[in-house]
Amino acid sequence: MKLEVVAIPVSDVDRAKHFYKAIGWREDADFASEDGIRKVQLTPPGSPASIHLGTGVTAAAPGSAQGMFLVVKDIEEAKAELTERGAVVSDIFHVLSPVDREPSAGPHPDRGTYSSYATFSDPDGNTWLLQEVTKRLPGRIDTTRAAYDSVEELAEAMRQAEAAHGEYEKTLGHRDEDWPTWYARYMAEHQV
Repeated sequence: MKLEVVAIPVSDVDRAKHFYKAIGWREDADFASEDGIRKVQLTPPGSPASIHLGTGVTAAAPGSAQGMFLVVKDIEEAKAELTERGAVVSDIFHVLSPVDREPSAGPHPDRGTYSSYATFSDPDGNTWLLQEVTKRLPGRIDTTRAAYDSVEELAEAMRQAEAAHGEYEKTLGHRDEDWPTWYARYMAEHQV
């Protein structure tokens, strides 16, 4: 199972659509039917899951969607980009450990993964939480599927696989004829 779409309750579909597109989300669809139902699907950059806005999409009150997580690789960069695009983003804050959940100002001192946050809301008050993830915890990566956000990131992963494979071939003592499978497994297991 994969999470595909989350319905976001809004009071003005066009205003919400404009907001999400302005912050860089891709418009996938905007369908209206004769019975007054309208569905707009938007997808955050790099996300496999999308949101639906519209009329007849959800019975929830506009602005009632709270604490939805958006994972980012660099919290400061994400905040700067969203701010530049017109979103009002909170100050960055962090927590020192899962036990001590009291937030402190600024990013986590060592930029620990899953520890730095910022928030923003859409025009209706639906709240999103940005979370910096620099390295996925064990079990949080689907090693059957690798995904890279850019050509540069994929190229770097291939360089790392090439270097590791060279060391592997040294231990084999001969050329590995099935090097594509080895590269693929290595790249899936070592993605960030």
